[in-house]
Order: sequence, then structure tokens, then C-alpha cells
Amino acid sequence: MNFRKLSVVIPNYNYESYIADAIESALSIDWPDVEVIVVDDGSTDNSRAVIERYRGRVQSIFQENKGQVGACNAGFAASTGDAVLFLDSDDFVEPSVAREADAVWTDDTSKVQFQMRCVSGDGEPLGSYLPQYHVVPSAQEVRAWVTTTSAYPTPPGSGNIYSRRYLEKIFPLDHSGGRAADSCCIAAAPFMGDVLTVPKALVSYRIHGKNDGAFSELDVQRFSREVTRASLLYEYARKTASKVGIQVPSDSIRYSLTLLPYRVASLKLAPSMHPWSDDSVLRLLKDLLVGLRRPQGLNGKACMAVAAWSVAVLASPRRVAEKLILWRFAAGSRPKVLMKALRLAGVIR
Repeated sequence: MNFRKLSVVIPNYNYESYIADAIESALSIDWPDVEVIVVDDGSTDNSRAVIERYRGRVQSIFQENKGQVGACNAGFAASTGDAVLFLDSDDFVEPSVAREADAVWTDDTSKVQFQMRCVSGDGEPLGSYLPQYHVVPSAQEVRAWVTTTSAYPTPPGSGNIYSRRYLEKIFPLDHSGGRAADSCCIAAAPFMGDVLTVPKALVSYRIHGKNDGAFSELDVQRFSREVTRASLLYEYARKTASKVGIQVPSDSIRYSLTLLPYRVASLKLAPSMHPWSDDSVLRLLKDLLVGLRRPQGLNGKACMAVAAWSVAVLASPRRVAEKLILWRFAAGSRPKVLMKALRLAGVIR
């Protein structure tokens, strides 16, 4: 074994319908030493009663509402494992997740990341995965990509197991990188150690309409919020990198092909709310061209798909653009024929 004890921290707020599945999956992890810590962040539904059913099997923390950052801070402070998984309370993990992480773990690891299988609110597979991992990156490639584009292929919070040694360098978290705790952990990881990738779906990512990260319908205002969140997170990552002697250019974020679709959607749907005042159709196209020349974990077909989609959205009338944007961000809304075509083209798997 390369790590000994795994701590699974489950922050929860008003997810009484899902929290039991998350806890059960954590308790079913196939590993000799697993501690499960559930932090209920002031839920007003029946979450507490559900969590109480696991008394003696999990460590429960009930606190007033402090947001995800506050819940993760409390959970991490209570944890003792040398590897830590922050499991969102509406997600669930596979029993093999710890053994898969341990198989690639080294003393220099900051995190091991997996794929996430997108499922419905009822847990039924939706046929899509996050991220695609067109290229399975080395730790050195991840560090180079994030330095020159701010982007690397990464799952959201539940798809990562972190080294305690790394987390102790950034915890307790504040809100300088936004209100999502997982975002800070993901952004800083390449600068504080090695990000290692296991290209297997070992976590199920539930999409049910109330997610903070996943889209299930078109929310016009959300795109401007996501661009603002990315900007805050980028500055957090730059400051973190500078502490270890890595200088990240101030404009690298412009060339992220991950962020570009959010910028395109934000400018197209709500230009008055778009947070980057110097963005325009021309600027987006220029940044797209530069981004296409900077490796960031996408294969050629995926890059061309981003380019074609961006140009189509910017050139289309609003009604058509709205449909294209919905299909891009809400995988469950895509017509089956489109999903089949994307798979045949090698854009998605």
C-alpha cells in the first residue's frame, strides 16, 4: 500500500434523498482502513435523521450553515487519513476507488483523478462521462497545460482523492477561489505536487437539476457567474503557484478551451451581464485560435468540435444558439443521433 488510511468527507446540505447512497458507497469502499465523516451544514430537511441512522459507523458533524467551504474545512479538520476524498452528498463511488488510486500513488502525489459517470437523479446512467480524457496526461503535462492555459482535464470534486500532505498546505480554505471548495483543491493541485490520472469511471455524478456544477436546463445568468468564478479561481491558482516559484502568465486563462464555451454562451445570451468587459466576438475568435495551438488535454477532434460549436453559436440567431448551448452543457438534452455522431467522430466516449 502506498497510502494507509482513506478519509471520506461528505459535506451535505438538504440532500436527504441522496445522502444515504453517498454514505453507503463510502462504507463499501474496498480498503483496510476507511473513515467516513459526514458534515451536515445546517440542513433544514430530513438529512439529520438519515445521517443518524449511521451512528457508530460514521463520524457525524452537525453545524450551522457555513457553505461548502466551511463544511469541507470542518470535515478535513476532523479527518486523520493520509489520503482524502471529498464526496458530494449526491454522488456515490465504486468500491474499487481506493485500490485504483493506490496503484498509481507516489510520495509526490497531490491528487489522483478519475472519470465520473453521469447519472440521473434516480441513479440511471445518462451515457456521458466527465472528463473525456482524450489524452491520459502525465503529471508534467498537466502542470504545463495549466500554466499556459489555466486548464487541464479534471473531474469535479468527488472524482479526486487528495494527499493529506498537499491539503495541509492550502487548508483551511477561504473564499478567495470562490464558494466551491473542490475548485480550490483542483486548481492548486498541479503546482503543489503530481496530478495522476486513472481513466476509469469510478464515481457516479448525479445530475438532478439542483447541482451546483452540472447543467440540466438553460440558465442564462449562470454562464456569467461561471466566468466570474473561473476568474477568481485563476487568481487563486496564480498566487498558489507563485508561492512555490512557478510564475503563471496573467493572460493564460484566455486560452482555456474549457472556459471558452462559457464565455461564448455568456456573451451571446446576456452581453450586459458578461463579466469580461473587453470580450467581443472578435476577441473570442482570436483567443480560440491561440487556444487551439496550446496543448491542454484535448485531441484534434475535440478541439475542432469546440471551434465549430463556438463559431456556430456566435454566428447563429438567438433561438438556434440557445439550442446549441443547451446541448453543449446539458448532455442529457442531446438528441440520440447527435450523441451517436459525437461518439463515432471520437469527440466523446
